[in-house]
Amino acid sequence: MNINSFLLIILLLISSISFGQTKYTLSGQIKDGSNGEDLPFATVTVKELKGVGVTANTYGYYSLSLPQGNYTVIYKYIGYEVIEKSIVLDKNVTLSLELSPASQSLEEVVVTAEREDRNITANEGSVTRIDTKAIKELPTFGGEVDIIKVMQTQPGVKTSGEGGSGFYVRGGGLDQNLVLLDEAPVYNPSHLLGFFSVFNGDAIKGATMYKGGMMPEYGGRTSSVLDIRMKDGNAKEHTVAGGIGTIASRLTVEGPIVKDKGSFMISGRRTYADLFLGLSNDPSFSNSSLYFYDLNLKANYRISEKDRIFISGYFGQDKLGVDGSINMNYGNGTGTVRWNHVFNSKLFSNTSFIISNYSYEFGFGSGEDRIGLESVIKDLNFKQDFSYYASTKHTLKFGFNAINHTIEPGNLSAGANTGVNPKNSEQKYGIEGAFYIQDEFKVSNRLSINYGLRYSLFQGLGTGTEYYYNDKGEVIGAKKYGDGEQMQYYGGLEPRLSANYIINTKSSVKLGYNKNYQYLHMLSNSTSSSPTDTWIMSSNNVKPQEAEQISLGYFRNFKDNAFETSVEAYYKDMQNVIDYKTGANVFLNEQLEGDLVYGKGRAYGLEFMVKKNKGRLTGWLGYTLARSEKQFDEINNGQWFAARQDRIHDINLVAIYKLSPKVTLSGNFVYYTGDAVTFPSGRYEVDGKVVPYYTERNGYRMPDYHRLDLALTWIRKKTDKFESSWNFSLYNVYGRENAYTISFEPNEEDPNKTEAVQVALFKWVPSVTYNFKF
Repeated sequence: MNINSFLLIILLLISSISFGQTKYTLSGQIKDGSNGEDLPFATVTVKELKGVGVTANTYGYYSLSLPQGNYTVIYKYIGYEVIEKSIVLDKNVTLSLELSPASQSLEEVVVTAEREDRNITANEGSVTRIDTKAIKELPTFGGEVDIIKVMQTQPGVKTSGEGGSGFYVRGGGLDQNLVLLDEAPVYNPSHLLGFFSVFNGDAIKGATMYKGGMMPEYGGRTSSVLDIRMKDGNAKEHTVAGGIGTIASRLTVEGPIVKDKGSFMISGRRTYADLFLGLSNDPSFSNSSLYFYDLNLKANYRISEKDRIFISGYFGQDKLGVDGSINMNYGNGTGTVRWNHVFNSKLFSNTSFIISNYSYEFGFGSGEDRIGLESVIKDLNFKQDFSYYASTKHTLKFGFNAINHTIEPGNLSAGANTGVNPKNSEQKYGIEGAFYIQDEFKVSNRLSINYGLRYSLFQGLGTGTEYYYNDKGEVIGAKKYGDGEQMQYYGGLEPRLSANYIINTKSSVKLGYNKNYQYLHMLSNSTSSSPTDTWIMSSNNVKPQEAEQISLGYFRNFKDNAFETSVEAYYKDMQNVIDYKTGANVFLNEQLEGDLVYGKGRAYGLEFMVKKNKGRLTGWLGYTLARSEKQFDEINNGQWFAARQDRIHDINLVAIYKLSPKVTLSGNFVYYTGDAVTFPSGRYEVDGKVVPYYTERNGYRMPDYHRLDLALTWIRKKTDKFESSWNFSLYNVYGRENAYTISFEPNEEDPNKTEAVQVALFKWVPSVTYNFKF
């Protein structure tokens, strides 16, 4: 499919949907009256027309076409005062307005930023939205509010391990999650080897995770999308907020560039364990470093009533060093420039230029004795999205994007005294692109269908070399390509469908289906995102990963939407899954593809959720019953085996209790089945040395994991101009020593016997954080 054919399909669909469309349109922007921030997904309904309404987009823009007449239009956003406007619609009307936050008593506390019955009415199964305002009082690890760790408490989302910020979604791998920060891909969303995420809670407005029923505008990963948006900045007044914690401190400044027309936000965070190390009299500690920092920047300006520009960026770095002889530095950098343009009351456009850069450096020794390894991933991305509000029944979305990938797999530097020859691996280049179209079709007041199609493609580019291998992984041929020459090409159609049938005002049934291709792949032997994970592109040997998922869910609310319940079943089929051969050489291996095996996977499960939104006691209980399995001809004699992320049972309980207007108690309980793991099946001796041998991949289990965290938040002072609070958290309250690693070592009393040695990472982790805002 070329671009001309794709544009022809769009024009034909617009023509067919627009035929007989209504005459006049009501459109505009919905914002927060307290700070001027956009209110994404606010709802606009017409009082006189049952079931007629629209949901604002990510930027708070809405458009509603109606016959000529007089109407009462209702604007809603949970936690804000409802506004009713009388509209005389005898021409196209632009109406932008601001909603004021509602004052709440203890009995009216809510923990969601969505409309109360959105889980019933919205055509979004397998989607989770989280507003950072709703999670400020939850227990924290090290005093840092972490939106990824909150996502890990949702059914179908599993943590990568103790304290880790990596996550698995519905049986997929770590690399199968597309993590976006203001539309920019983040390849390693973790600090300090996974114990913190790169997302500073003070700089984040909210996040949306798509576990299934993915919209066609997203692609490039086969499991999920985590779309995180930064705050735009306060357009009303200048504010300063921050916190001083046990491990890190942070500071955020925001305010208007021109009041109600443009704003900015600057937010920084840094840990300071290295400052205490420097006070030690032991040189091995005083010469060591252990810290990370990150900086979020954003500005926006309304050029005209129809044009608005956004500029945002993120810069973060980890620096780990031991006694000046071992160091590991890694970090992400992203930049996004967006242009919102309203062509007319029906057509909204968002144009984005995006840069993403991830790099790491690992080395040991110094001077002429130093050996270092570094790797870089660079992306240049252009993205164009359109929203066409054809009628009250049809909203059309379409667009395209193109990403230029550059990967430096690994460069080895070595000093003269090391006896090692420096080596630079061949850089890899490729273009990833996509065209998409979607129609949000409201068939009736009860039935809505979102259907769409995405065509994705990948074109490998020179300079580069394609290698050819036999069944043993030995090179049998090679072909070199010059600068810009076309190498391997892949492409395919990705159909997407989601449907919602509203049974009554309290319940609905939702169906989802999506197919995805993934052209970039991460090769890792660790259980969480690691700085030294190796990313590779699809090639003549490495085919794109494919996944097809179908899901079906039942959603039911009780007691005037105070309680939400749901149960979802899903099945995911995965093709061209990648794994290492036993004993594979990972680093600086030009023939790495010869050490890989390719197979298939499957994942299936049931997800249960009970959520309480109102009252002094709020929170949720999530339970997942699931399996994730793989099959390779070269592994386990071709039999299906448990994937590393296979956890049969996963339980998360989160509770928040408002003890008084100033004191909040919260808790988080986690339980999950131990990960599948490969342990030695026996041992043998060679020249007096004990060597373990392995017979079955992932044939054993780590011990089950469980933990309780508690927190208390005390608002010390709150006025119109100043607010301060204390947060006291205790991670792992009852001190369970959960297994982080298990190794097998000779028994001290009887060397002929081998014993398992379990290492726990944390027992108790207390933290105290002082937060302020003025």
